[in-house]
Amino acid sequence: MVRVRFAPSPTGYLHLGNARTALFNYLFARKNKGTLILRIEDTDAERSRKEYETAIMEDLRWFGVEWDEGPDKGGEFGPYRQTERLSLYREAAENLLREGRVYRCYCTREETGRRNEKAGKNESAGYDNHCRNLTQEDIKRYEREGRKPVLRLKVPQKSIKVNDLIRGEVVFEAEHIPDFVIMKSDGLPTFHFAVVMDDCLMKITHVIRGEDHLSNTPKHIMLFEAMGFETPRFAHMSMTLGRDRTRLSKRHGATSVRAYKEGGYLPEAFFNYISLLGWGTAESQDIFSGEELIKEFSIERCNKSNAVFDPEKLLWMNGLYIRKTSPERILKLSMPYLKDSGLITDADGEEKMDYMKKAISLEQEKIKLLKDVPYHIGFFVREPEYEEKAVKKYLAGKGIEVLKEILPVFESCEEWTTDNLEDKVREFCEAKGCKAGEVFHPLRVSLSGKTTGPGLFQLIEHLGKKKTVERLKHWTQDSRNGV
Repeated sequence: MVRVRFAPSPTGYLHLGNARTALFNYLFARKNKGTLILRIEDTDAERSRKEYETAIMEDLRWFGVEWDEGPDKGGEFGPYRQTERLSLYREAAENLLREGRVYRCYCTREETGRRNEKAGKNESAGYDNHCRNLTQEDIKRYEREGRKPVLRLKVPQKSIKVNDLIRGEVVFEAEHIPDFVIMKSDGLPTFHFAVVMDDCLMKITHVIRGEDHLSNTPKHIMLFEAMGFETPRFAHMSMTLGRDRTRLSKRHGATSVRAYKEGGYLPEAFFNYISLLGWGTAESQDIFSGEELIKEFSIERCNKSNAVFDPEKLLWMNGLYIRKTSPERILKLSMPYLKDSGLITDADGEEKMDYMKKAISLEQEKIKLLKDVPYHIGFFVREPEYEEKAVKKYLAGKGIEVLKEILPVFESCEEWTTDNLEDKVREFCEAKGCKAGEVFHPLRVSLSGKTTGPGLFQLIEHLGKKKTVERLKHWTQDSRNGV
């Protein structure tokens, strides 16, 4: 049975690249009717925070990634936080020490550096395996000096082959890999040892992770073999870059999932877009439901070349999903922004909610982000924020005169419907010999403050007679003439 894992460190919010790794593991598990494990790698005591762990789980669930085993769910192979598994690492390390597969090393970084310099090696040269064959006298001397040893794996002198599901066969020569630390002098495991131990004991069958971990893989394979466990299959995903082909960073915009969540993106749009980073179908299809992605996903179709994160395409996709979403759901999801802007309060009842849903449906084609909903529909509720250029162009001179003349048409209108309102305004244009634009544009700007928006007569119908007349009077008073 397929078992995969996503193993974030709770040292910050969930990054886009890590979100992609989580999503690909999720899709692979669901496609193969397997199990996804959430494992928290929290041994970095200085930087790990409980609030980040909570945020990572919230953000994963927000965009649709759910796991089967984890710290909040339990499972047969827990615990699922590394800090709760320390005794397992120490016991395994002691076993390896007894078997002679690892050894105690008492060297300091400075001593290793001096030896490498004396041997004519460059600064990047790694450990020189100095303590691999210490005598008992050497060990006793170091112990008397109060040195606390680390444990290093005896690296076997052989080639390590990785049959990567994405990259094919990759060969590493052991001569370039010095004996490496598996347990630090403070008794904590290194990243390499903890990861491999967890993968062994949790029976992980496939390790799907970023390309930046490919160089770690030979060390991990050595550890799997040293402990007598079957090595899982590896798949190393390409890196996620910005549009300038450099590593994704803040200069490319938001890099955390939380920022996109708070920025007004729909979870299904984010899910869909992230799935396309470094993966695709033969038909280059863009829009998928979650079920379609699970059905279509194949790890072999992941690209070797780096994925480019394009925020403009994500924004386009989000707008597309918003247009397919019901006004009721948009209203619900945009409620925090509407409350912050004062357009909705906790005291508002069902009538106000229905009014806002209708306003959203009228402006839905133009909404790209949930946080922009107040901007698009705000004029239905309160005095518009008038665009300066639009006022100068359409509400000066002749525009004001048009509004003065048409005001009585609205004041006397009894049937306040879209069709009747349009008939009345067009009759006015014909009677006055005006072009439609000479009337439509001043009306739109005076009522909404903008030059674009929903159909003019739908706008007027929903705005209502009272607000329509009030806003026209606002612009036809003597004090506004010559604006």
